Amino acid sequence: MVLVTGGAGLVGKELITQLLERGKMIRAIYNKNMPGVSHPNLEQLHCSILDVEGLEDAMKDIEEVYNCAGFVNFTAGSGEQLYKINVEGTANIVNAALDKGIKKMVHVSSVSALGRIRKNELINEKMNWTESTSNSKYGKSKFLGEMEIWRGIAEGLNAVIVNPTIILGDGDWNGGSTGIFKSVYNEFPWYTEGVSGFVDVRDVAYVMIMLMQSDISSERFIISAQNVTYREIFNKIAACFNKKPPYKKVTPLIASLVWRIQSLKSKMGSSDPLLTKETAVTAFAEAYYDNQKLLDFFPSFSYRPIDESIRDTCILLQQKLNNP
Repeated sequence: MVLVTGGAGLVGKELITQLLERGKMIRAIYNKNMPGVSHPNLEQLHCSILDVEGLEDAMKDIEEVYNCAGFVNFTAGSGEQLYKINVEGTANIVNAALDKGIKKMVHVSSVSALGRIRKNELINEKMNWTESTSNSKYGKSKFLGEMEIWRGIAEGLNAVIVNPTIILGDGDWNGGSTGIFKSVYNEFPWYTEGVSGFVDVRDVAYVMIMLMQSDISSERFIISAQNVTYREIFNKIAACFNKKPPYKKVTPLIASLVWRIQSLKSKMGSSDPLLTKETAVTAFAEAYYDNQKLLDFFPSFSYRPIDESIRDTCILLQQKLNNP
């Protein structure tokens, strides 16, 4: 039996879908509401990764673990929760896996753990987060979470780490990377010329399964289809939704004003701000990711085109809007 943590998240849901298609027996744990998925090979279990005893029970009769659990937040007051879930939670999973003699684990990290604020450098798997290369508490928490995986490896855990770039897929557009589709749908007018890597969630899940089935261990892999400007991504999404694309170029001064206004609106309401101090800095960064290592290990694998990822995601999100 296979264990998937973070089963309700964007990557977790897609991973479960692909594993079920392969006939796997799955136990999926979730902390929030699990989507209404029913399958004879799927056991759904409510369990926080901060619950040590619950994790021990969840890993009974388990041979393989896909750790997709994590917390993504860039607001000012999120530091403590980021550390609890992304670092302590990962440590709990590692400890339970070691205790239960798990055969292999694939851990979902992030390119944020590599330090994305790098000028004129191609970012690869040899790099790590430092104070000078990352502006976010999230990046630091993912780096420290990876350190728990490497600690587990040193203690005998068979594990592999994946570092996806910005993931495109049919997730909750009120949070996470799918939020960029909502901002474009609502015709958010601002854009920057920042650059990042993007990848389809289906490719992320597929790569994780390939790595689990392989003999590869004690490695980390960037998962990224293409480096693209945010403006180009926004324009492609706007075209799919038949919406007006962003047309106001953001300067650092404007960005500093916008994130402050968004912060005030957030404090007066209940939702997270669309732009924060950390995401404002990231939006101007030109982060180019080297995806060659994975392609060297799996020469027959190829990424979906970004245009296809955007088109398919827009169609699925539009269907949800039309059939709430």
